[in-house]
Order: sequence, then structure tokens, then C-alpha cells
Amino acid sequence: QVQLVESGGGLVQPGGSLRLSCAASGSIFSIYAMTWYRQAPGKQRELVATITSGGRANYADSVKGRFTISRDNANNTVYLQMNSLKPEDTATYYCNTYARATSTSNVVGYWGQGTQVTVSS
Repeated sequence: QVQLVESGGGLVQPGGSLRLSCAASGSIFSIYAMTWYRQAPGKQRELVATITSGGRANYADSVKGRFTISRDNANNTVYLQMNSLKPEDTATYYCNTYARATSTSNVVGYWGQGTQVTVSS
């Protein structure tokens, strides 16, 4: 089993910055892509940014140029640096990854519990 724990959410004014972290722990043989999603009230969950184990990143158009995803493979942690935040970035942010517990086990998807980001003056 793999546990994902997010942190770093909070209340910030428009134009401000936050840095989210998501640490994976437990029985981990390998971790593949790590992804941030977000879900605002009444809306579907949407992909924000994803990064491969090799460091290749992709972003939703709505956050390109403002958000940066990175990862620390040694510590199984993914980060999301969010700059120039807008009220429409308000959502619960979730971390997702796919991991293998042993060399012979199946690849399984995991989700964190979410961290709230509120952008408001």
C-alpha cells in the first residue's frame, strides 16, 4: 500500500503564491507519473499538471506560465509551485500517482486526501 499526503494549501490573496507538496510513503518499489488534479465545488475534477519519473512535465492551459510541477525522486515527493494565483484557482487539490509495491506486483493508482486552496481578497 502507498499513502499520499498533501500539504501546503491555504488562503491567499489574488496574485499571491503557494507551494503544495505531496509525499508518498509505504511499500514502494517504483513510482511512475505524479499528477496534481483539482476540483472546485460543483465542477468536475480536472488535471492541473503531471510529471513523469524522468521529469517531463505537462500543464493544463489554464495554469501554464503560472504553475510549476517538480519532483524529488529520492524522497518520492511531488511539488506544485503556484504563482500569480487567481480566484478561479480556488479548489481542493489532489495528488495522484501510479506505483508498484514490489517488482512483481501490479501497478496501482493512488490518491491523496486533498488540500484546500482558496484565492480571495
